[in-house]
Amino acid sequence: MKAQDYSISKDKFVFAQVEEEMHDKELETKPISYFKDAFNRFKRNKASIAAAIIIMILVLFSIIGPFCTPYKVSYSDSVYARALPKNSWFEKTNFWDGCQEWTTNEEQFYYFYSMGVETGHNALKNQKYEKISTLNNKGEKIVMYKFRLDSYQQQGVVFMNLTKEQYLSIQEYQDANNVQIIYPYTDKSKRPTASQDIRNANYWFKTQTVGGKSKAVLNAKGELTNIYRANSGVNPKTGQRWDGYYSKMRVEGETPKYDYAFENQTGYEVRVNYYEYYIYYHKAVLKDGITKPSFLFGATGTGQDIFVCLSSGARFSFILAITVAIVNLFVGAIYGAIEGYYGGKLDLMMERFVEILSAVPFMIVITLLKYHMQGSSQVLILFIAFFLTGWIGMAGRTRMQFYRFKNQEYVLAARTLGASDKRIMFKHIFPNALGTLITSCVLVIPSMIFSETSLSYLGIINLNSGNMTSVGTLLANAQSDLASFPHIMLFPAVFICLLMLSFNLFGNGLRDAFNPSLRGSED
Repeated sequence: MKAQDYSISKDKFVFAQVEEEMHDKELETKPISYFKDAFNRFKRNKASIAAAIIIMILVLFSIIGPFCTPYKVSYSDSVYARALPKNSWFEKTNFWDGCQEWTTNEEQFYYFYSMGVETGHNALKNQKYEKISTLNNKGEKIVMYKFRLDSYQQQGVVFMNLTKEQYLSIQEYQDANNVQIIYPYTDKSKRPTASQDIRNANYWFKTQTVGGKSKAVLNAKGELTNIYRANSGVNPKTGQRWDGYYSKMRVEGETPKYDYAFENQTGYEVRVNYYEYYIYYHKAVLKDGITKPSFLFGATGTGQDIFVCLSSGARFSFILAITVAIVNLFVGAIYGAIEGYYGGKLDLMMERFVEILSAVPFMIVITLLKYHMQGSSQVLILFIAFFLTGWIGMAGRTRMQFYRFKNQEYVLAARTLGASDKRIMFKHIFPNALGTLITSCVLVIPSMIFSETSLSYLGIINLNSGNMTSVGTLLANAQSDLASFPHIMLFPAVFICLLMLSFNLFGNGLRDAFNPSLRGSED
């Protein structure tokens, strides 16, 4: 083809601007910083936003949770061990009310039913029950009772030894607050003869032993008959017999009909309703702000409040993980930057050191630390174990990013203009590696929490001290109660699941947001 076929007449060319000077136009939009641009792209990832909200809720729970309950980690009460979750807003419903569905025989039914009859504190919620006719293994017809059992009232009345001063203090509290804590003492000769029931203070009614079990004996009206011990002395307010003394609550005159205490060598044995005694003890004796037994997430097998233990354990886990992650990022970034930027023999020697250190199993590290630091804090042992090899992964990622970017044109240009190694490393290369490093750092946090939880769960690290506990410890202690009381393990397990899933989604969103190669890909 001939060249002249492509010739264009000069008449077809015209000046765009003949008399005006041409200049660069001013940007009409505001400049966007690196982090703002990353945040704008992060907002487009709905899953990461949801994960960030969940993480924020978990963090707030760990910070604010311990201040939202009067209980402390050091608190425990074996009487309310394994108490069910209870929320005062749901007391009138059959959900989250501290009760559980219970179906039992007549003997056990009257045992729980009698508590409400004597004290007004109903072990059967609202004293409501349902009779169910069924057949036993022999084909015989039997009657079963179905009801909701209140885990905060099923303890009923207990025997308790008190000193004279304690006894008087309770009496004064009863009179001042118009409540009853101490109940009539039962006649020993009329108590149940079944071996497991002899020392059970809740048998205030007449019983007979049938098949090794204490069965209630009803009167002609179908009612329970008490076996209280008749008053054996004068009112001890006169300075004589203390076993006959009793507050004016439900008493006509100064002389009570029944005895309310049994004098022994150590003081006075009494029958007290534990629910009311618990309120009295915390309100009048300890004055610790606890008004009544009520655990939002239930109680552990040792009677600790799961809510405060979980929030305190989560707070410890977050603080430990974030602290270790920041230290690992700082050390690993500097170490990896030196390796990746200078390379050569220096990189070779530093990598050999990293390989030797990383070849030591983590379990061996923490075992040796425990052996040589027996008198040291378990927290310090955990920190050293996580830090000793934890920075290696961060150093490797930084090294890889520096090898990736150090020969780019903008780095060569900066070096040509006389920029120092320090400026090139941390002003030009490091910001481009920041996205990968931040993502790795964020993902290290749940990984570290999970490792700490696993170590506590296996009993390798014991963080269950007076004022400290951990999520792993809660899970480990809940194993034996999983079948009967799943709520003890439920809340710590849900916390760990939400934490791991949320951090993974959150980390993925951060990775995409800080990746320079993805800028503009969403448009």
